[in-house]
This record gives sequence, C-alpha cells and structure tokens, in this order.
Amino acid sequence: MIDIPMKSKNAVDRSTIHLLNSARSLTTVSVPSADTAKQQIPALKKPVQKGQKVSIGSGTSLHAITACFGWNTKNPLCDVDVSAFLLGANGKVLGDEWFVFYGQTDSPDKSTVLHLDSTTDREIITVDFNKLNRSVKKIVFVLTINEAFEKKLNFGMMKDAYIRILNPSNLTEYVSFKMEDYYSNVISMMIGEVYNHNGNWKFNAVGNGVARDLAGLCALYGVAVENN
Repeated sequence: MIDIPMKSKNAVDRSTIHLLNSARSLTTVSVPSADTAKQQIPALKKPVQKGQKVSIGSGTSLHAITACFGWNTKNPLCDVDVSAFLLGANGKVLGDEWFVFYGQTDSPDKSTVLHLDSTTDREIITVDFNKLNRSVKKIVFVLTINEAFEKKLNFGMMKDAYIRILNPSNLTEYVSFKMEDYYSNVISMMIGEVYNHNGNWKFNAVGNGVARDLAGLCALYGVAVENN
C-alpha cells in the first residue's frame, strides 16, 4: 500500500467531480505562479498523430530512453504532475511501488526515474531497459492536474501538452506527440505509453483522459492507496 502525499494542506473534495463538465462557466480566482510560466515548446522532430504506434527499437538494441514532457496552461492555478505506471502483461502494476511520481521518484529496480528539474522541458522520466524488470510490458505516462476536484480545474484549461522520446546518448528524437484534444471533463491524461510487442519496444500516442485524480489512477492500475 502506498501513501500519496498531498502537495498542499487542503484535502481533495471528490464530491465536486460533477462540476467538471460545467467548469468553464465557473469563476475562479487566478493567482500567478512561477510554475505556470509560459514554456517555449521545443522543436518536435518526429511528430505522430493521436493513436499512432511506432517502433522505437528492439529489446536488444534499445538500452534507454528519456521521456520529456511539457505544457502550458490557460489558468495559472493548474499545477500539473507527471507520473508513470509500470504494468505487467495483465495491465496492472507489478506491485504498489511500481508507480513513479513526485512522492516516489524511482521504481524498485531503479530503471525508471522521475526528474523534476529540466532546462528545456518541464519534467523528464528516464528509463533504463537494461535494469527494467522483465515482467514490465508497458509504461504509461500520465499528466494529472493537482487538486483539480477542489479547485474546479480540468484539461480544457491546458494547452501545448507534449511528450518527446529521446535517445539519452545523443539526445536525438525517436518520436514525439503534441496533444490537440483537451476535454473539460478530464483531469488526468494518458499522454503516451511505451510497450513491448514481440520483443520490440513501441510508442503509442494515447492522448486520452479520465476524470480521476492521482489516487483514482492508482486504483485503475492496481496500486493500493492508503487513506489518511
């Protein structure tokens, strides 16, 4: 069982989920934040469309990747977190610790690490396939708006969200995906995933979301969350 620490002292009010669909008509007080300063989007060299799947390398030749994330917001209250779920063949995490996020920045096998500081992108996740547990068949990368229920925030208030997968040895781009669809009834977006198919690692540009916070996503992928 894992404890997800809150990033503020206020608890999330889950009962406000029904307000998400009308969030655009709600008035919120915008408080400028350094974390929401406009980001210059880097050049995306090998972009793909939503739903497109591309090979990024075989299990023997692909040693590591750097997954880079960025976004901009229309509402400065939007504080976005990046997380990764390491899934087995059954679509569930191998265990509660196989979930990388701001409160647990590396996986048990030390293969997957979240880096909260980046000069070009907002956050990055590195994956070392030489260390990756062989039972991991898919890594899902997710963007989640922190305290979205409480503050009545949603992905209709986001823009410019992207993921780019780089070769860490020379920083060349394997593939990239920039989201075009932003939904007012969504607070978490599965922006992309890498998965093993017949010994090859492929990238899937997902771009789909759910009305679940980080704890809700944990339940979706099989992580037991401690209720404080």
